[in-house]
Amino acid sequence: MKLSVRVIEGRNIPAMDPNGFSDPYVKLQLGKHKFRTKVVKKCLNPTWCEEFTFKVEDLKEELLVSVLDEDKYLMDDFIGQIKVPVSHVFDAKDKSLGTAWYSLQPKNKKSKNKDCGDILLTISFSQSNSFVDVQRLTDHITPTRKFSDSTIDSPSRFFSSPSRSPSPMKLEVVGSPKEEKFHAQTFAGRLAQMFNKNGDTVSNTSSRTPDLPEVVETDGPEISETNSDEESTSGCFEEMMKAMESRDQGSETPSNLPGGIILDQLYLIAPQDLNSFLFSPDSNFHRSVTESQGTTELQIGPWKLENGGESLKRGLTYIKGASRLVKATRGIEEQTYLKADGNVFAVFASVSTPDVPYGSSFKVELLYCITPGPELPSGEQSSRLVLSWRMNFLQSTMMKGMIEGGARQGLKENFEQYSNLLSQHVKTVDIKDIASSKEQVLATLQVEPQSDWKLAIRYFSNFTMLSTIFMGIYVLVHIWLATPSIIQGLEFVGLDLPDSIGEVIVCGVLVLQGERALELVSRFMQARAQKGSDHGVKAQGDGWLLTVALIEGSTVAAVDSSGFSDPYVVFTCNGKTRTSSIKFQKSDPQWNEIFEFDAMDEPPSMLDVEVFDFDGPFDEATSLGHTEINFLKANISDLADVWVPLHGKLAQACQSKLHLRIFLDNTRGSNVVKEYLTKMEKEVGKKIRLRSPQTNSAFQKLFGLPPEEFLINDFTCHLKRKMPVQGRLFLSARIIGFHADLFGHKTKFFFLWEDIEDIQVVPPTLSSMGSPIVVMTLRPGRGEDARHGAKTQDVEGRLKFHFQSFVSFNVAHR
Repeated sequence: MKLSVRVIEGRNIPAMDPNGFSDPYVKLQLGKHKFRTKVVKKCLNPTWCEEFTFKVEDLKEELLVSVLDEDKYLMDDFIGQIKVPVSHVFDAKDKSLGTAWYSLQPKNKKSKNKDCGDILLTISFSQSNSFVDVQRLTDHITPTRKFSDSTIDSPSRFFSSPSRSPSPMKLEVVGSPKEEKFHAQTFAGRLAQMFNKNGDTVSNTSSRTPDLPEVVETDGPEISETNSDEESTSGCFEEMMKAMESRDQGSETPSNLPGGIILDQLYLIAPQDLNSFLFSPDSNFHRSVTESQGTTELQIGPWKLENGGESLKRGLTYIKGASRLVKATRGIEEQTYLKADGNVFAVFASVSTPDVPYGSSFKVELLYCITPGPELPSGEQSSRLVLSWRMNFLQSTMMKGMIEGGARQGLKENFEQYSNLLSQHVKTVDIKDIASSKEQVLATLQVEPQSDWKLAIRYFSNFTMLSTIFMGIYVLVHIWLATPSIIQGLEFVGLDLPDSIGEVIVCGVLVLQGERALELVSRFMQARAQKGSDHGVKAQGDGWLLTVALIEGSTVAAVDSSGFSDPYVVFTCNGKTRTSSIKFQKSDPQWNEIFEFDAMDEPPSMLDVEVFDFDGPFDEATSLGHTEINFLKANISDLADVWVPLHGKLAQACQSKLHLRIFLDNTRGSNVVKEYLTKMEKEVGKKIRLRSPQTNSAFQKLFGLPPEEFLINDFTCHLKRKMPVQGRLFLSARIIGFHADLFGHKTKFFFLWEDIEDIQVVPPTLSSMGSPIVVMTLRPGRGEDARHGAKTQDVEGRLKFHFQSFVSFNVAHR
């Protein structure tokens, strides 16, 4: 039998490195069989999503899962571990423990660090092979040699497609005779044969099993026969999608893979229809793509529900046509749905090409992500398809750079054809058309008419006001019915004092009640005076125009005793603010208000959004949540219609969100860059040359910046931390970035100009090699993404970055 272990993610992993992060990876061991996941750099909540399969020979064995922190030059740090007896899995219902969080334990009970974090695992016995199949496989195992059948490196791993594949394919990287021959010709293969009594090649971390040629045969026509008992009884793709949708518990959409985005396009089609067109068994699009790329012998297996219906997978095989550099190669691919909730679909694909040189040492993985696109003026639905990729090296190799470069080029060529063919079948949406329809979109927003009388009735319909009115009427009736009392004690004409303790208490209650009523009235009057005066005010000037449409809010936190709040929103950009109207007693307020910021000379970096509860003209407003829109990290087309989650204790407890539509336009056209550089030249007293589009494109790609960002200048310098690191400092209109690549160890970060609080020059010292040091100090709490590049951090949370050894310090400093 085979034990399947899926390592999904970890959380609250303790920091083991001085930079406040860890580089965690997972080691798995069952008997003599060992495997490990990839390393996730600088992360305390890593995502692995890798699957391994073990050959179970004794139910008394224990599965050992250990989490370690990778150190480049020292021994890896142990973080925590768990032990799972195989018998527990065998005795469980459906022979599966399901998907569950496990608390990591220290190696020994005396360890000081008891909190080792948690890990999410799926552990089950694989039902893909019948008893006859298992018996046939076990016949190949001799008493002196055992191996683990872990050839499947599950698609849950977030990497991407084949180096030359038009689409993702099955991941069973099992050894073939050609691959064994190639491996035997290498120096490592000869050593392995010398030390292995049976002359077998050493099994690598991708779990190759060259002893089982029968498994290779199933990559072809027998794909549909394996895992037959896992196949959906109906075999209907739509029903499987509905089953996945019912099981989706609001999981997050997987983030793009770090290898880069190879396709990002909007299509005039609903997300469900685009998903069916690309991945339905009835669709011929996949075959059309392979035929156009010269791929032959394509065999597509059926979609099958596995692990009790928690995952939907299918396998594919094909022969990629020969090129001038590479001969025809066999590709094995596995596709897995990571998310399918009816609106968002994420399909992970992992491809292995075992017949190419070093093919057993890497896999290429893709992530297809289909999300709803922005609303179109015509009312039609649109979808956004984003394809990202990465290389997954299963074992180290000196050819890593060459392999990755070849895969990148192959993917680029393949998916250009893929995109062209898809655009022939499905109409694309031009982002410019969406931007040009801004006025049409905003014209549809109508501010909800508010009657002061209706608002007053709703606002004053509470116990405080009703009891105050009742008590006021009661006192007036009493005065009308009562006869004037005689003057006694210290009273005189015009001064009537209470004659008992009871009257004193009644007077106090009346005064307090009247004060509360007056506060409510003044609060209402002040709020009505603030009717969102910024709504509809047109922007002035030419340059970068920022338009924000505030549509609505969802589950806004309540701080009043009534269970509601009186929310209003304040937008801040480049020191300018815009304020919305106040919505009384609302937890899901509707605004439909439009705010425009006056034209700016340079594109904005950040838009701060904060929601307040109105507490009257005299009290300080209570913050109900806040968020930031980073224009450098967000795609402006995505901001045309977006729900933004709010941060803060109250907002996160209620999961508050705001519905915004944000548009950023440049009214100066292509002259904006030249005008900005001319302005800079006057300030620094030096000629600044305009960079070429290719240079700007490379700069944007290096730091993942939007297309409107342009490079001003760059300088060679040293980043001073514990040890100086030589690299280049890049300056643009909105950011300062640093990049270094020292023997493959890359250092890259950037922070915003507006995050900088102070820039100082430290005189030359011996440690700075006789060069002045530029010290940039950020504002408290800013630049957290660039923390790894900072030399120090003060007690108030300010990060300090030290740059030195400029070729021309005066030029760079200016």
